[in-house]
Amino acid sequence: MAAASEAAIDCKPLISMALEAGRAILAIYTGDHDAAEKKDGSPVTLADQAAEAVILKGLADACPDIPVIAEEAVSAGHVPAAASRYFLVDPLDGTREFISRNGEFTVNIALIDRGVPVAGVVYAPASGEIYWTGGADARMARVSPDALEAGDGVPVHVRPAPEGGLTVLASRSHACTRTKQLIEQLPVSDVTSAGSSLKLCLVAAGRADVYPRLSPTMQWDIAAGHAVLRAAGGRVLSLTPGGAEATELAYHAPASRDGSGLENSAFIAIGDPELAPVVLKASHI
Repeated sequence: MAAASEAAIDCKPLISMALEAGRAILAIYTGDHDAAEKKDGSPVTLADQAAEAVILKGLADACPDIPVIAEEAVSAGHVPAAASRYFLVDPLDGTREFISRNGEFTVNIALIDRGVPVAGVVYAPASGEIYWTGGADARMARVSPDALEAGDGVPVHVRPAPEGGLTVLASRSHACTRTKQLIEQLPVSDVTSAGSSLKLCLVAAGRADVYPRLSPTMQWDIAAGHAVLRAAGGRVLSLTPGGAEATELAYHAPASRDGSGLENSAFIAIGDPELAPVVLKASHI
């Protein structure tokens, strides 16, 4: 749960930006779309670029004094100076899911304050599900594709670990052998594949218990979902070699103006905080 001392942040402007970005994505999703390849080998489409343009304009108008670290801008060499408070934007997480048309892609906007994701919005345009937090609690709503706002939504919260076994989420597009080995060490009742940052939101909503990610990710991939999960009572634990303590994944500004240093460590997201020692033990594979 977010610390009680944290002031709640009004997410309505961020929600509006995410919804508008979602409309831009869906306008391209329903037609033909070609993908290019970035320097890191990951795909990028016109939808990524269109959605990011919407969000960057919205943030420039609403929060001109807060720097923005956005995936496609960084890829193009536009990296702001380091700051303790900044936005992280992934305009289209799950580009592979977008290309394959399975609907499991999201718009992500997060506010980082001194290494902590204090606010975030995750919107899945294809399903209409939107999750958000301003720090006080986590909420979810289902909206129509042309929605301009999400209303009050309903609160979401993690669930206690089920006695009959855990529901574990695995990446649909980035599975790896080590992740499979880790899952084999857990008391599992079901393993479900899913795409994008939706996995973090499913844990936050009590629809799953554990999401391990040992293959590479970037900060913008998970920051908004991390904020939602944190506000819903869950945790994202950083996995470091030989680490014996449950350390919350922290965020940091780029180490240089070339954008280096924005990678995450391996991590495990959990709903029930009591699962921390269980998953840490399983991670020592």
